[in-house]
Amino acid sequence: MIAVAGGKGGSGKTTTTLGLARALSRRGAPVVAADADWDLPNLARLSSATNDEREPAADAPTAIDAVQTEGEIRPDRRAPTVLAAPHEPEDADAERVLGALAEAVPDDTPILLDCPAGASPDAAAPLRVAEQCLLVTPLRRAALRDTAKTAALARQLNCHPVGTVAVRAESVPEGVGDLLGCPVLGRVPPAEPEPLSDSSVRSAYDALARRLVAAHGRDRWRVA
Repeated sequence: MIAVAGGKGGSGKTTTTLGLARALSRRGAPVVAADADWDLPNLARLSSATNDEREPAADAPTAIDAVQTEGEIRPDRRAPTVLAAPHEPEDADAERVLGALAEAVPDDTPILLDCPAGASPDAAAPLRVAEQCLLVTPLRRAALRDTAKTAALARQLNCHPVGTVAVRAESVPEGVGDLLGCPVLGRVPPAEPEPLSDSSVRSAYDALARRLVAAHGRDRWRVA
């Protein structure tokens, strides 16, 4: 389980969670992408808006739905299984639900958690459950500073960063990896208005998936 984490809202975590999940699916992996930002959920909505089949976001199962299913969750290898935030998050314990999700999914299946922004108490729940985190950041000074705070929180919770992905970036200057204490695994170029429809962005997430598998998932995940 990888927590996709970063600084303030709008840093690109949700786009990266979905773009990376789809890239892993293109390599034949049965992927689960779950919205762990229960106060400001957007993963299912983004998935619906950028899916050719246009499945309504309201129809997406939630993480609670998934863990209440009898037996193991069996994700489809053709496309990521996207789990929305609960409809009534105040009635559920996020850490407990995400922990149950980790138990319900086969060990060789990548699970990506779209985390709340920053280093708030809400951000701590997925970081406590995940094995490692992937930091997502634009290269603005304030964004890097906020991401460094998130990285520090993750380390306190024993969820060490596996790497960083720089988003909306034409290049990555030296020193970013040193600042955040982990290697830069990817760079996603700017693309508007729908980044996930851009071929250069898809290629960037394919490259990120390849490096993440090498760094974290080669002996864990069922992926080509």
